[in-house]
Amino acid sequence: MSDWDDFRLVRAIAEQGGLTRAADHLGINHSTAFRRLGNIEASIQAPLFERHRSGYVPTEAGRAMVLAAGRMDDTVAQFNRELAGRSSEPAGDLRITAPAGLVTAILMPIFAGFRRRYPRIRLDLVLAEESLNLCRDADVAIRASDRPPPSLVGRRLATINWAIYGTRDFVGRPLSECPWICPSEGVAGGRFTAFAKTRMGPDGLAMSINTVLGLREAIEAGCGVGPLSRWDADIRPNLIRLSDNEPELATSLWILTHADLRHAPRVRAFMDAMATEIGTMRPMIEGTE
Repeated sequence: MSDWDDFRLVRAIAEQGGLTRAADHLGINHSTAFRRLGNIEASIQAPLFERHRSGYVPTEAGRAMVLAAGRMDDTVAQFNRELAGRSSEPAGDLRITAPAGLVTAILMPIFAGFRRRYPRIRLDLVLAEESLNLCRDADVAIRASDRPPPSLVGRRLATINWAIYGTRDFVGRPLSECPWICPSEGVAGGRFTAFAKTRMGPDGLAMSINTVLGLREAIEAGCGVGPLSRWDADIRPNLIRLSDNEPELATSLWILTHADLRHAPRVRAFMDAMATEIGTMRPMIEGTE
């Protein structure tokens, strides 16, 4: 048994926690995945998963196969990065990961202009709040971070400043007496939750959201007050800024790539374009205009 697709299947089952989700992830039907898994286990004469009601749990042999699949995937990714670095024309696929709110509010017009300038570069957008693996999941990341991973290279584009906002109903009321809307503990390492606890009353939390996406909509709807980025909130006529910039929430906006890809023409062209365009928007993003 040496088929790369077999390793991909086992890895997908382990990562997705079950056969059906793995089949959907790989774009194959459930019966095919079930039959292939049975054939793999028969060929190595060992079970790869323990079947529980809660999902598939890898056995020792399964964990070894998942680790091997990861090493193989990393090798293929490195080869592709090295091959891309030898290309002289800005062309090919470019996978970009960025927060959804930032893409829809700021970046999409920049992407459109970039495509007009480089029509041979095809953009593949992955909208995600979490940090993806730039070895496998994306070529370039546009990411809010105070400490980018040392394995990545890139540029700091701007400071994202945050303040407290609410509708007119909350103007003049002490923030400690207002209901609060806040990202939940798992967002940004709990930074927002820790900040809100210092500002709101003991029963002040009205709603928590497990992503920054939707936060502005909840505050704009009048559910309560809460932190919003200046670039997102200052342009909303129904929102009132209730505080100055909050230094505890400020973070840097970066564009990052893997060191092996930084000289690839399509990556270099994109990073240069982003740095130029974001530079012109910096006062708006930082809330200083």
